[in-house]
Amino acid sequence: MAAIEHALLPVRAGSEAAFEAAVAKARPLIEVSPGFLSLEIHRPTGTGQPYLLLAEWRSVEDHRDGFRQSDRYQEWRRLLHPFYDQIPVVSYFGDVV
Repeated sequence: MAAIEHALLPVRAGSEAAFEAAVAKARPLIEVSPGFLSLEIHRPTGTGQPYLLLAEWRSVEDHRDGFRQSDRYQEWRRLLHPFYDQIPVVSYFGDVV
């Protein structure tokens, strides 16, 4: 069963273009991670709304214990976390009902 990672990314107003440029730099860091399957980051449709991150992993452990414990994640954080008003909350979802 694959795991879907869901996070709302509260990017500070006015920094959207720089955030999206940083995402382009950060994307290869996650794409080479064991268990990684896909990544989508959606722009908000309204002002002041968060971006939506959806990543698919073979398992929750591939994300939580693999990527998030890696040096690649530390670089991901360095590139992206300065844009957040607050640290995003990550949730995981499993099989389709």
